[in-house]
Amino acid sequence: MNTLRRQRNVKIVATLGPASDTYEMIKSLWLAGADVFRLNMSHGTQEDIARRHGMIRELEKELGRPIGILADLQGPKLRCGVFANGPVLLQEGQKFRFDLDPAEGDENRVCLPHEEIFAALEPGSTLLVNDGKIRLRVSDCAADYANTIVEVGGEISNRKGVNVPDVVLPLAALSEKDRSDLEFACALGIDWLALSFVQRARDVYEARELADGRAAILSKIEKPAAVKAFAEILEASDGIMVARGDLGVELPVHEVPPIQKRLTRGCRAVGKPVIVATQMMESMITAPVPTRAEVSDVAAAIYEGADAVMLSAESASGDYPIDAVRTMNNVAISVESDPTYRQIIEAQRVPFRQRVADAITVAAREVAETTHVAAICCFSHSGTTALLTARERPRVPIIALTPLIGTARRLVLSWGVHCVITESVDRFKGAVVNAARAARDDGFATEDDKIVVTAGIPFGKPGTTNILRVAPCNEQAIFEGGAED
Repeated sequence: MNTLRRQRNVKIVATLGPASDTYEMIKSLWLAGADVFRLNMSHGTQEDIARRHGMIRELEKELGRPIGILADLQGPKLRCGVFANGPVLLQEGQKFRFDLDPAEGDENRVCLPHEEIFAALEPGSTLLVNDGKIRLRVSDCAADYANTIVEVGGEISNRKGVNVPDVVLPLAALSEKDRSDLEFACALGIDWLALSFVQRARDVYEARELADGRAAILSKIEKPAAVKAFAEILEASDGIMVARGDLGVELPVHEVPPIQKRLTRGCRAVGKPVIVATQMMESMITAPVPTRAEVSDVAAAIYEGADAVMLSAESASGDYPIDAVRTMNNVAISVESDPTYRQIIEAQRVPFRQRVADAITVAAREVAETTHVAAICCFSHSGTTALLTARERPRVPIIALTPLIGTARRLVLSWGVHCVITESVDRFKGAVVNAARAARDDGFATEDDKIVVTAGIPFGKPGTTNILRVAPCNEQAIFEGGAED
């Protein structure tokens, strides 16, 4: 068995941090099952990020396998000011004021140094503090203050985070820090750029313009406004992250599971990768095994057809980073071997046949499932062919062949896609030969097997998937068969 071939289709994203900050640990995480590494721009310096990026690329060279890197921008952080005498306990029913006065706070008020919040608030708006543990209702407000009534009390202390769930804030999509980090990450050569606290499609277009094709754009859905504008945000993005943690703060927690399902299916319908993230195996930060509920949570995302599931603090700062990745890998293998998994995945398939490329990839999946072929091999420069094939969730492996390392690294995030770097070809027979070699070399097929090969003619032009062939893996048979040029 080829140890570099995954025995599952869903991908695993592992966040790097203090607990996973050496070459040996990063390699161990990859061997345990991590496919994509997340660099969190909210923590650590740019020097830390560059060092981790360098270790991942060194590992990539050692393994001879493309590895995806996701840089996650911090986004606008809304925080209150500081208190003169330490934390204050807010009681249900009491009055409390937020304002722009920089003076230290007390039991009656505190600074909230964000004019844009006051500009958007109106009587009846909700303010959440400390990850939603404290809830306040605005009674009256103006351009420089908001008087509130405490609905759910608790302790408020220095620089606690503030959420405003029921209004769209007139915030710049990218802070100055985000702009600096975006340019830094793109210059490094990261593959995916995750945008935090997206509220509308224009937030995505702004980041896309700055990235200028150097990275694919992944929008994090973590605000109610983003859920409402999801169709437009999805169209503007290359991929989506369902960030359940913040969604669960700003929305009633019981609304999050159906939202997760809707977003996942929406992404799959258009062939864009979706990551389900946050608090997937939270208990493994301090425990060597997850809870049964956490295992069920991960399994539910996999059954739903997510492209990837993500570990955050579990692999970044937890006590058992390798165990967390290995456990997630084992859950995925177990779920995907369940006959019910295949039934659910196929029942969710949405007909989407507007272009020739759609029809070709649907046909590839149907041919693969009605004849005995070992894999579907997609020859692609842009990655479009592989993405459309992954959308079909076929029963056989998907091998994406590309001469472009950047394309291969981005495709690592997509469901079931095994990426192979190959030389450029200008004739279809060359693509078939390369596909057969990759299928044999990486343990997907023997010389006695057949494969489905799809490509776009002319080569190198994105979105031209227009040819399909069932080919033998025996190279002599390929040439004797007179493959069309």
